Amino acid sequence: MSETRAPIVGRKIRFALAGCGRIAANHFAAIEQHQGEVELVAVCDVDPAALSAAAARTKARPFDHLGAMLREAQADCAVLTTPSGLHAAQAIECARAGWHVVTEKPMATRWQDGLAMVRACDEAAVRLFVVKQNRRNATLQLLKRAVAAGRFGRLYSVAVNVFWTRPQSYYDSAAWRGTWEFDGGAFMNQASHYVDLLDWIVGPVESVMAYTGTLARRIEVEDTGVAALRWRNGAMGTLNVTMLTHPKNLEGSITVLGEHGTVRVGGVAVNRIEQWSFAEPHAMDAEVADASYDVSSVYGHGHALYYGNVIQTLRGRAQPDTDGREGLRALELLIAMYLSARDGRRVSLPLQL
Repeated sequence: MSETRAPIVGRKIRFALAGCGRIAANHFAAIEQHQGEVELVAVCDVDPAALSAAAARTKARPFDHLGAMLREAQADCAVLTTPSGLHAAQAIECARAGWHVVTEKPMATRWQDGLAMVRACDEAAVRLFVVKQNRRNATLQLLKRAVAAGRFGRLYSVAVNVFWTRPQSYYDSAAWRGTWEFDGGAFMNQASHYVDLLDWIVGPVESVMAYTGTLARRIEVEDTGVAALRWRNGAMGTLNVTMLTHPKNLEGSITVLGEHGTVRVGGVAVNRIEQWSFAEPHAMDAEVADASYDVSSVYGHGHALYYGNVIQTLRGRAQPDTDGREGLRALELLIAMYLSARDGRRVSLPLQL
């Protein structure tokens, strides 16, 4: 983006959040941690109970319709924690109202919708931020630095596993869950952050082949999927995802094998460095012991750190870690996986749709 609105200085940045469901609590907590810099002025949801609970917690003005919030709330930036299939239309509406946009993952469920979001925000000269809080994990930051420093030498093999559980009651809790129109399946929804790692950590993907299946849940989309990948740098690897792990979430991990190094970041949500071995020592090795941490959920602790970058960007002091164009990289890979699974063929990147 070459031109955006003037930085926000001399006052608190005003956020307004739409979608007061499961993930909204992480955003409320993150905003609270930055209360010296920001304030939440409005919340919006079509569910009266969810809206009432959010308003009671945050003391923000409640709205039951996004259009009303855009007309009446005096905010700088909209936060979209609504069903995934709504992100595109809502982001475009917010941009046309002159608001910056923070959208949860995935930024969209269709490739053309993602492109339209970026275009609308460019035309309105507003920022589009795509939430990728896992990138802020100390474990992954250290792995990213090791790759960037060339410590692995040539990368050979990469394995990403997401072995979690989502019972039928989870999908039954809201009509949009488990649908193609508003949600997407195990790849698009639950494993979205892990698909992001395939590009962000390892590099651009050359091609992918995938299988998906709905093995146990009564939903439209997949509860399980696997993919084989080849990267432009010659590395090969796998993505293995299921929401059927018994009896609870087991593992969210990435293993990188290279010419001169082996690293595995595991735990339930890439929160523990379980293997860190390189042929040559480096100063960053001293950080390994302190990088791991415990989590109470698969979301981790990255939202507050993510908001720190959003704030600094809107203040004019930084560039966004994950803007709309960066968000498109993971979306493109997701779409490629679904095309491969649907058509039974290898799909090359970039997409030619």
